[in-house]
Amino acid sequence: MELLLEQIIMYGVVLLLCAIVVYWYLRQQKKNSTKIKRKVEVAKAEGLYEPVSLHPYIDLNTCIGSAACVSDCPEKDILGLMDGKAVVINASNCVGHGACFHACPVEAISLRIGTETRGVELPHVNQNYETNIAGIYIAGELGGMGLIKNSVEQGQLAIENIMKRKRVPSKQVIDVVIIGAGPAGISASLAAKKYGLSSITLEQDSLGGTVYTFPRSKVVMTSPMELPMFGKVKLTDTSKDDLIKLWKKVISENKVAIRQNTKVKDILPLKDGTFKVITNNDVEYLSHNVLLAIGRRGSPRKLGVPGEDLSNVAYRLLEPERITGKKIVVVGGGDSAIESALLLQDNNEVTLSYRKDKFSRLKPKNKENIEKAIANHSLKMMFNSEIISITDKSIVIDREGEHQELPNDLVYIFAGGELPTQFLQKAGITITKRFSHVMKQHG
Repeated sequence: MELLLEQIIMYGVVLLLCAIVVYWYLRQQKKNSTKIKRKVEVAKAEGLYEPVSLHPYIDLNTCIGSAACVSDCPEKDILGLMDGKAVVINASNCVGHGACFHACPVEAISLRIGTETRGVELPHVNQNYETNIAGIYIAGELGGMGLIKNSVEQGQLAIENIMKRKRVPSKQVIDVVIIGAGPAGISASLAAKKYGLSSITLEQDSLGGTVYTFPRSKVVMTSPMELPMFGKVKLTDTSKDDLIKLWKKVISENKVAIRQNTKVKDILPLKDGTFKVITNNDVEYLSHNVLLAIGRRGSPRKLGVPGEDLSNVAYRLLEPERITGKKIVVVGGGDSAIESALLLQDNNEVTLSYRKDKFSRLKPKNKENIEKAIANHSLKMMFNSEIISITDKSIVIDREGEHQELPNDLVYIFAGGELPTQFLQKAGITITKRFSHVMKQHG
């Protein structure tokens, strides 16, 4: 009888402990869900909930709430757990690493571009990275994959597919013209050298493409990648400068031909299946294949105001630590404009001009830092303002109907970029608006 009583008490204690553990778990789950729900509400209020590019899509019918996607995502507050299921929080800040996709044990996550209501214009590209025009290929951001590692991989794979395409060797015709010297273009250039293809790489700006426009300290790589003619790059927390130094070293050692400050204005398909590539200075290249690795932004968007072509106007910020004692106007309200203004504020007199009445879609850290700078009067903030004209010594700004002339040494304009849609269509490439389009991942 005593033994039975002891067993009953023991079972009772075990059940009580189990009940306490379950209660504590459910209480913590409810507490965490409430916290995530608040973050989602804030993201919606700040315009960060809706994705602008590649982003995770979660199938709630498949998700088991393992939280593997949350822990493996290298970015903060992109994903969270709410009511036992994964949810997207700040979709606008997703950079498409794909870590969540690979981490999910039940394949409940896919990476998509565009939403069910907001389409994104994308060129037609098949599994070999070839467009509807035979011989014209696309790799990297232009095709929807903006992550450096993915772009590097695609650049190499595109060249491998070009290798399989039949061509008649000719000294007058290059095997491939590569347009763009960003991550995909550099990888493709090195791969072409590796496989013995004749090639030339044309870049409208500087080596590194879009990466070069990032502020110097910005981290641009968060996972290892395989670089042709070099091997595995294991720098998992790399600055823009370190990455570009590595690219320059590999390009120099392998004698890869890259023409910087050379913009392509036309790609003309010829009757014999080759292509005539014409640059802005009317230099022509004949090629069996063309690989487009130009990114989605295309050329910087201009304001269309008098004086915009002066030498004191720029569309990217290089070496901000060398700029001191200047009166500077930064134009724009996106992350690039904010980051540049913050980098310049310590050693210069900075005015930030933005045409809207408040910021939206800013990364949390940028939002926090710019609000602090405005509150501390570290820079001058001008909402609801637009540039009217620029001279070499001053700038005229319209602010709610009133014109103000400010002494000025430098102007940095971050108004986004002109999508290269017309350029692609002129070459015959089909562009389609995709809604919630699933992007294939490798590995």
